[in-house]
Parts: sequence; structure tokens; C-alpha cells
Amino acid sequence: MKAWQQHIESLTQLLDGLAFTSRDGADFDVDAGFARWLDLTLKLRERRQTLYLIGNGASASMASHFAADLAKNGRIHTQVFSDLSLITAISNDMGYEHVFAEPLRRRGARGDLLVASSSSGRSPNVLAAIDVADELEMSVVTLTAKDPANPLRSRGDLNLYVPAKTYGLAEPAHAAALHFWMDLIQLQDGSLP
Repeated sequence: MKAWQQHIESLTQLLDGLAFTSRDGADFDVDAGFARWLDLTLKLRERRQTLYLIGNGASASMASHFAADLAKNGRIHTQVFSDLSLITAISNDMGYEHVFAEPLRRRGARGDLLVASSSSGRSPNVLAAIDVADELEMSVVTLTAKDPANPLRSRGDLNLYVPAKTYGLAEPAHAAALHFWMDLIQLQDGSLP
């Protein structure tokens, strides 16, 4: 078998292995997990609250990408913390582990939604943001991969996990899940062709 075909098959197997769990570790059927995520999102939109998206590296790019898609196509108020001045000021003055937690503490509110992506599930800055989201009584959705026992996987109200061992497989699997979530919102609105 050719290398590209093996890669595609590996990605397909990972997407088939996608799993949702709750904060207490209870399993959700995949369709039920996406339905729960959609419900959280639509209720947030009805209340005119804010959806925050965070991640590092490629996950930061996806956070920015989906913040734009959700704002434009989903009519949802979104925020990402990607302003370079904000990132460098917090990193320099407080430490990089506070780069998401500190602005979230100042802007977040009870009932907002945080979508936190970390392929490793071990990013200290993402975990610190979850602490703040919990203090503020926000809803939390996590996307992780790699180690199935990673600490982020048990921190969300809804936790999406793909059993990918590399970033090259985890990131496209997360992107596929995020696109599916976005499509579900548009289907609900009747705005997908």
C-alpha cells in the first residue's frame, strides 16, 4: 500500500475512534456528543453570550479560524486571545501559563462557553484557563489526542478525544470535528446548501 493511502486510512480510523466523555468520565455516543455540543452552542447564542476558543500553535490557528466561521456563519459572539501585544504582555509580566487565563478572568462570564484544544492535553496555559472557566461557571468543551489519560480530557463538561499519536494526525482530526460542529450549526439554521 502506498504511504498516502496508509495516511488516509490512519486518519479515517482515528475519526472512527473519536470519543466523547463528560466531566465525570461517562461516555457519550458520538452523535449524542455532537448533539450536546450543538445544544450548548445554540443556547449560548440565544442568550447572546460569548464563545471563547483557545489553543497553542496549530490549535491557536484553528481557534482563530473557527471564531471567524462561528461569528460569520453561526451568528455567535466569539473571542480568541491572539492579539500579539496581549500575548507578549501577559507572557512577559505574568508568565505564558496565564496567557489565556488572565484575559478570560477579565472578560468571561457565567454561562459563556470555552472551547479548549490541546493535542497533548497537557498544555499548562490551557489547563489554567479551564480553572478560570470553572470559577466563572462557564461551560467547557475540550479537544485532545495522544495520551487517553491526559489531564485536559476530564476537565470539560464535554470532552472530545481522538486516539492520534502524532500532531500530524491529531490536528486534522480536530479540524474535521470542528468543521462538523460548524456544519451542524448551519444545518440547524437552514443555511447550508
